[in-house]
Amino acid sequence: MEIILRHFPNLTDLQKKQFLELGDLYRFWNAQINVISRKDMDELYTRHVLHSLGIALVQPFEPNTSVLDIGTGGGFPGIPLAILFPETKFLLVDSIGKKIKVVSEVASALELNNVEAVHMRAEKVKGEFDFIVSRAVTKMDDFVKWTRNKIAKKQRHTLKNGILYLKGGDLTAELQNFPSAKLFNLTDYFEHPFFETKKVVHIPLKYKPKKK
Repeated sequence: MEIILRHFPNLTDLQKKQFLELGDLYRFWNAQINVISRKDMDELYTRHVLHSLGIALVQPFEPNTSVLDIGTGGGFPGIPLAILFPETKFLLVDSIGKKIKVVSEVASALELNNVEAVHMRAEKVKGEFDFIVSRAVTKMDDFVKWTRNKIAKKQRHTLKNGILYLKGGDLTAELQNFPSAKLFNLTDYFEHPFFETKKVVHIPLKYKPKKK
């Protein structure tokens, strides 16, 4: 928890309480339904919570922003971002029902009224979103296909509407079809060795009206 406060010192008392409760909640639910490896549970706040919040440092969300988290797994990056941005609406989806059960229970326990968790494949999601976030669920070519017709038209942020993707390693080959992609090294924000190869990838996507 200390590592979160170090990088986000201006949290409200409620946010501090919610972040603090994450540890016990995930330990409880992970014992029922395994969504995080045991090794990673010991490093929950660094490898999952702080990693998720890297997106917030690259692009803070304005009030009334809408964010879709595809392949959220146990709720990352969506749950930590929802705590940090209580006035932003988050839709967290995953194709595995037991993972969404964990997400729903965690969000309910934290009283995160800005979170909706749905058992659904990404391709089936309806609606338009300012940003689509995820954490290395698939290759970018496939991920971009999943996001078609899901980007809102109105721009309200420094970065253009589109994808904010947490990914590690050498992404040269994977991003060769996306010349507009911009990489943000998380080592510019976090000193921990876990983040040495970790990045936030931003890919702007154009609004495409739905065909009637």
